Amino acid sequence: MLHIVNIRKNKERYISLLKVKGFDAGVLLDTLIAKDDERKLTQHKVDDLLAKGNQLAKEIGELYKLGNVKDADILKKESIVIKEDAKLLQTQQHNLENEIQEILIQIPNVPHHSVPSGVTDKDNIIIKESGFIPDLIEDAKPHWELLDEYKLVDFDLGTKITGSGFPVYVGQGAKLQRALINYFIDKNLEAGYTEYLPPHVVNKESGFGTGQLPKFEDELYKIPGDSDLYLIPTAEVPVTNFFRNMIVKKLPIKCTAYTPCFRREAGSYGKEVRGLNRLHQFDKVEIVQIVHPEESYQILDNMVKHVSELLDELELPYKIVQLCGGDLSESSALTFDFEVYSASQKRWLEVSSVSNFESYQANRLKLRYKDANGDTNLCHTLNGSALALPRIFAAIIENNQILGGINIPKVLHSYTGFDIIK
Repeated sequence: MLHIVNIRKNKERYISLLKVKGFDAGVLLDTLIAKDDERKLTQHKVDDLLAKGNQLAKEIGELYKLGNVKDADILKKESIVIKEDAKLLQTQQHNLENEIQEILIQIPNVPHHSVPSGVTDKDNIIIKESGFIPDLIEDAKPHWELLDEYKLVDFDLGTKITGSGFPVYVGQGAKLQRALINYFIDKNLEAGYTEYLPPHVVNKESGFGTGQLPKFEDELYKIPGDSDLYLIPTAEVPVTNFFRNMIVKKLPIKCTAYTPCFRREAGSYGKEVRGLNRLHQFDKVEIVQIVHPEESYQILDNMVKHVSELLDELELPYKIVQLCGGDLSESSALTFDFEVYSASQKRWLEVSSVSNFESYQANRLKLRYKDANGDTNLCHTLNGSALALPRIFAAIIENNQILGGINIPKVLHSYTGFDIIK
């Protein structure tokens, strides 16, 4: 959520930058500022009335002490009117604050000045390509056939016990999945992140804090009843909310967490959503940082380098893509996507997004720090996938298939206990 003080200072710049996201903010920002002006005026009137009421209370007390009951009663009646007027104005002020809040949550984050204009992923910019696309064996198979042939994942069993989009990993498939999780966590710990194992369910306040609620409620799995609890779409939500309503004393804060993730994505038919390409439940290791605003873009670069190192060690061909305005999320100021090449499917698969949200989430979270002068300021928040597992798993088994088996990347051998799936 944008901060209204910054909106006032940068209105024209914000209008221009938000157009990069395809969002026309002109009317909304003018309405917002007018409402805030009205709120300030109402607050001023309330303060004046309350001050006058306090003064009258003192005068009434003095008159009673002097035994001047008649004049005291006159002032008492005036005091009652002032209190009623103040109460009405306070109600108006509260309503205005709610209206301002409703407007603010409609406005997406302002994109970084480097974000290119564009509407679709075709307008994204390739920043880097790395690795070599493998030459596969003749009659190479897509991962959904390999999963069945080597009995690594049982989709039918998942459908039986839950529904489509909920896979069951089996045998060496389960071991490979667990190996990837442990490898990612270990690498994140080496990079200075602290590991957390958060709940897989969050409340409404947490969903609001990181920007999923109220706008994207239909994309979440809500637990029935009066609890207002949701299954997490990513570890970003619980981990970032650790610091909600806090003034943190030391920055940066570096967190990593493994969780299953739950998303009500409606898939269509075809190879784009077959197998592990799109699921309702999937595993992911997340990295989150809470940082000083002056350091957030250097830290974003460091997080991008960190994810690159993971993919380099897995020997997967990948590219880094800077998202255009139309492809950016509601909360992001700048995002870099990582895509690995699936040799059997002959297409690129997104496996990570690394984003800087600047103070957008922090304002919703009331996540702050104190500067050298003792002034309170909003932190910047960043997160990234390091990494999302399903498409990494798919790319590994597709790109490393040989006659009669699937080779495992060397970096995982100590985690799997085997170097080949036969």
